[in-house]
Formats: sequence, structure tokens, C-alpha cells
Amino acid sequence: MSIRPAAPRRRLVARIGLDRVLATAVLLLLVLLRLWDPPPVETLRLRTFDAFQILRPRPATLRPVTIVDIDEASIRALGQWPWSRTRVADLVSRLTEAGAAAIAFDAVFPEPDRLSPALIAETVPGLDAQSRTLLAKLPSNDRILADAVAASRVILGQTALVQPSDPPAGLPETGFALLGPDPSAHIARFPGLLRNVPELEQSAAGRGLFTIVPERDGIVRRVPLVLIAEGRMVPALALEVLRVLTGSGAVMLRSDEAGVGAAVLPGFEVPTDATGSVWLHFNHHDPARFVSARSVLDGSFDPARVAQKIVLIGTSAIGLLDNKTTPVDRTIPGVEVHAQVLESVLTRATLSYPSYAAIVEVLLAVAVSVGIIAFAPVLGAAWLLLLGAVVAVFIAAISWFRFSELGILLDPTFPLGASLGVYAVLVFTNYTREQMGRQRIRSAFSQYLSPALVDELAASPEKLRLGGEERRLTIMFSDVRGFTAISEFYRADPSGLTALMNRFLTPLTDAIIGRRGTIDKYMGDAIMAFWNAPLDDPDQEANACAAALEMIARMNALNAARRTEAEAGGFPVLPLEVGIGINTGRCVVGNMGSAQRFDYSVLGDTVNVASRLEGQSKTYGVQIVLGAATAAAIAGRFAVLEIDRIRVKGKSLPETISVLAGDAALAASPAFRELAAAHAALLAAYRGRDWAAARAHLESCRERGAGPGLDRLYDLYARRVDAFEREPPPEDWAGIHVAESK
Repeated sequence: MSIRPAAPRRRLVARIGLDRVLATAVLLLLVLLRLWDPPPVETLRLRTFDAFQILRPRPATLRPVTIVDIDEASIRALGQWPWSRTRVADLVSRLTEAGAAAIAFDAVFPEPDRLSPALIAETVPGLDAQSRTLLAKLPSNDRILADAVAASRVILGQTALVQPSDPPAGLPETGFALLGPDPSAHIARFPGLLRNVPELEQSAAGRGLFTIVPERDGIVRRVPLVLIAEGRMVPALALEVLRVLTGSGAVMLRSDEAGVGAAVLPGFEVPTDATGSVWLHFNHHDPARFVSARSVLDGSFDPARVAQKIVLIGTSAIGLLDNKTTPVDRTIPGVEVHAQVLESVLTRATLSYPSYAAIVEVLLAVAVSVGIIAFAPVLGAAWLLLLGAVVAVFIAAISWFRFSELGILLDPTFPLGASLGVYAVLVFTNYTREQMGRQRIRSAFSQYLSPALVDELAASPEKLRLGGEERRLTIMFSDVRGFTAISEFYRADPSGLTALMNRFLTPLTDAIIGRRGTIDKYMGDAIMAFWNAPLDDPDQEANACAAALEMIARMNALNAARRTEAEAGGFPVLPLEVGIGINTGRCVVGNMGSAQRFDYSVLGDTVNVASRLEGQSKTYGVQIVLGAATAAAIAGRFAVLEIDRIRVKGKSLPETISVLAGDAALAASPAFRELAAAHAALLAAYRGRDWAAARAHLESCRERGAGPGLDRLYDLYARRVDAFEREPPPEDWAGIHVAESK
């Protein structure tokens, strides 16, 4: 049974392992994917960070910020927003009197108040000149608010615009100092900026953007501390509040080639990502942060709620559409996001996703994946699964520890996903290779084994142990008698001879395969087969003998069919007779041959003896000759008769040989038992040199031996007895016959 090895050009891949090559290629693709960071990869990472915050939201240890809320109750009591600037001025003054440390607006006043006296004088029809003059002399509402702002520590809000705008001259701006290269290329950029009216801008202690840039999925996870609008850096509202409180004249940005690293103020260093945004560790929406603007204006609020605190003025009214989604809340007022920024910074509870995090994640993924690639072929599936679970827990634990204890974000999904992807490739490749191996086994053995054995071997390929294994086998050789004469008969019809060979080799092969035998090779009209390899066969001797009997039966059926065909066609027919030798013993089975081509075959003295036994079937005139080990293994289960002790050609030790006369039914029949007794007596008399008794037992055996077809065997013994009567054997003769031919 021939098998060809892999082509030389594939030897390198085979040596490394196709599974390792593919897994390494997948790892490289995954690394490139992470460096590209498309939206699905980013979303998975962000959702993982969300899960961390859901599991452990930021504890509310301090309340440094109070939100004065223009809520639904305030709008119902005082009218729609925007309110008159005088009312806003009253709100600022009351908060200042209550001791607010700073007041910041999550709102912008970009146009003059339409309720200012001068504007009323111009727009109210029918107003007399005196009244118009008196109104024109009164201060504008914007001026009143500007005075209130100037008397306090107020930070006005601004917002970025997607439409370009030109910066007006003469307005104050917050300065920036850079500690490192210019990070502008990494900062979110807007072409326009919506400011407050100039009077308010000039009176305020600071100005900051309340613009929030959500992620692609609309969830706010980070808030920019610095943006670029109208071509210059502008601080966010929270950062400007901190600058005003610390009395700093400018904001310092610490940067590197990757972008912004931190925003620095006296006493504060706020870590940011490369874009200058701060990652927030959110806690849940808390009504305790809010004070209704109505209660401040009517004096019913508790001044302690704002004393020495940062006060943010914003709105939770649904109609004003300033609501945001965070990892821990489906919706909160936008002003509360700014409050959480300030709380996180002041309590040093911000999160950090440093610029090197992506490199760490990639290196961690590569390290774990390379370990899997290296050890997967070495470790068993159970150990690899256990190791993978330990590594997964370790990565998740590191990521959780950095988040919960250090406030540093590390994405566990990419290392875990990459290693899982590599593992999946290894599993899939091994599965595919196993399936292909099973298919190769099916292809290689389907012509030599029964379908049931092929299925068993494909399901359990570990049972196929190749490469020269010593084991006990039962060997069969079969050959067609007189095939030379048959070939000569077909000398003018070679195709007819081929058809005839196929016609008798097919049923013989089917008989062998049907009894768990393995076809080793065809040698013209001869067949070599063996049992108990590549799969174990505990009943190998019986299966081989049953196959031999079936081969004889099939050959008889074929001869009957050929005679019928010959009679119908009026042409002669030569009958086919088969001789079979079977022997059992230790052999070496495995791949035999060269590096270019090898056969799955057997070697050993047992094989040689089996071949000699097949040759002796012609000498003794029987169809199936068994070696001693085979006969001993099936004793009592088949009709077996010992026929001689011979020394076959090329062997020094004698072999006791037997004839397989029939199956268990024949062995159990009274006639065969009588024959067996007479046959044993014949051999005893023959080996005891009692020629007269031997001749008498021969006649007794002939009377009983016609059924099993042993006439030619007894003719042989009759000739021997006659010969020994004429010329007795030497004194040292032990009843052993020396075979003159193979």
C-alpha cells in the first residue's frame, strides 16, 4: 500500500507547522488592525471601559460643585429662557453674596438683551420723546450683568461652531504655554467660535468652551480640556474655572510627539489623552448637586449649598435639549458633565488613557499570542485551555487593577481577542488538518480495508502507528493455480486476461476486506494480506481463516458462472483454483521503502513462512495451509487437520502445518470428528514407521475424506508409504518432510 511524502517545497512549512504559519499571519493582521483602529475596534474598547465604570462608578467623596439649575419649575415661575440679563445679574449677585468661590455659565449670551431700555425705546411705537430719552439714558441690561460679573469671579461659557467666524479685536484671551512640541495637530479643531457680547467678555474673570464632543455612539466618555477654534487654542469651561481659581495667567500643556499628555496649573496636573481630552470616571446622576434657580432668586435656598463652592449655572429643562448620555446614565443634563469634570479633577479621580497604551496592548497581545503559537503544539488541549483561562484572568485582572486603583485605562479586549483569534486559527487549522488526515487515511486505506475499518481508523487516527512497529500479525498469501496456462490461453486476448484477473481478484479482495483484513499488495494473480494492522484485531487468526474459506467459496461460485457462460457461448473454459497459505507470528509493520516512495507493508520470518505455506498447498493437494500458530489459535472453532511436519525451503527449523478443511459447522459434525480421529491415527502410524497400519488408516480416511476434498493429500501419503516400504527412512528420521520447492 503506497504513500507518497510531501513535496520538498512544502517541507519548510511542514517543519514549522502550517498552523503556526497561519496563526502568525493572523496575529500580524490583528496588530495592523489595532494600529489602524477602525470604528468597530474602538467601539469594543470603549464599551469595555464603560463596563468598568458600570461595575465601579466613581464614589462621590466630595461635593465641590453645585449646579444652579434652570429647571422646569424655574421656567414655569419666571418665564422661558433666555431670561432678562437683569434677572441673570440678580442670580449672579445672590450667589456671590452667598459666598460662591466661582460662578461658571453653561450658556452663552451672544446677542444684546432685547429687553434693555435703549432697545425698548427704539422698538416700542408711539413712545413720547421724553420717555424715549429717559430710557436711552438708563444702563443696558448687558451692562448691569457685566457689572455683576465684574463684581464676582465669573467664567462665561462659549461654544465652538462648525461655521467659520472672525475673532473680534480687543477681547481678552486665555494664554497657553507649551512644555514640549506643538500638539495642535492632535487637538479637536473647529473653524468658528460663538462668544458673549463684548461687555460681558471684558468683565468676566475667564471664558471657556462648554462644547462636548461625544464618541461615535453618542456616549460622553471624555471631555476636551482644550480645543482649537478660529485657529487658536481655547480652554474648556472646566479648565478655565480651575485656571481662575488658581490665579494662573495661562495654562501649560505638557506634550510629546504623540500629542498632549497633561494640562498643568498651579497645584494641578490633569492627565489627558493625545487630543487633550480628559477621561472621566463618572458617578451616577445625583439630584443633590442641583439647586433650583428659582429658589436662589426668591431667597429660599440654603446659602451653605453654594458657599465656597464652584457654582455652575445650567439647565436640566427638557425643552432646552441639553442632555447627554454617559457610561453609567442613559441621560443627564449637560451641565452635570462639566460638574463631574471638576469633581474628578479636584478629587484627583480622573482616568487616563496614555498615548503608550496602544503599544502596551499590542505588545501584550503579541506576547500572549506568541506563547500560544509556541506551546499549542506541545501542550494538550486541556492544558492549553487551562493556560488560556489563566492568561485571560491575568490580563483582565491587570486591566481592572489599573482602572480601579491607578485610574489608568488598559484595554483587555484586544490582547484577549487577538490571542483568542490566534487560538481559534490553531484549533481550526488542527481540525482541518485532522479532517484532511482522516480523508487521507480514507483514501489510502479504502482500497485495502473494509469501510467499517476505514471509518474506525479515520475516527481514531492515533491507532495508526507508522514507521516500523513490531507486533503479532496473521499473514495470508493466495495464488491462482495454473495461471501460466490460463495466460497462454488468452495470449491473443490480453484485455480478456485483464478482465478475468479483475473478475477473480475482486471477490477475493472483498472476502479479505470483509473480514477486517488489510491488502498489502497484488503480485499478478497473487494477493498478500495481513490482519491486526493498522488496527488491532484480537481475533485475527479466526478472521483470516474465515476469509480464506469465503475466498474458496467465491472462487467456486465464479467457476460455476464461467462454466455456464462457456456452455452458453460454446467456447472452452479453464477452471480457476486458488491456493492459500496462512501463518501467524511476530512481524515488523510500517512504512517500508525510500524517502521518495514507501509502502505500508510487513517484514519478518512469519511472512516468508506464509509464502512457503501457500506454495505447499499445491504439493499437498489442499487449498488452505495453516502454520502451527494459526492452527493452534483456531483449534476447536474450525475444521483443522494436521497434515505434516516440514522444513520449508530456506528454513532450518521444522514447521507443523495443517489444512483448513471447513468452518465451525463442519468441525462439529460427527463425520469430521471420525475423520479427525482416523487422520490422527494415520499420522501416528506414519511417524511410527508402521506402514501397514498407516495404509489401513489411509483407507479409513479416504472413506471419510471425500467431503473436505483431501483425496490428493491421502494420495500423497499413499505414495510416501509405498516409497518407505521399498526404502525405509534413516534411523534418525523424525517424520519431518523436507520441502524441495517453495
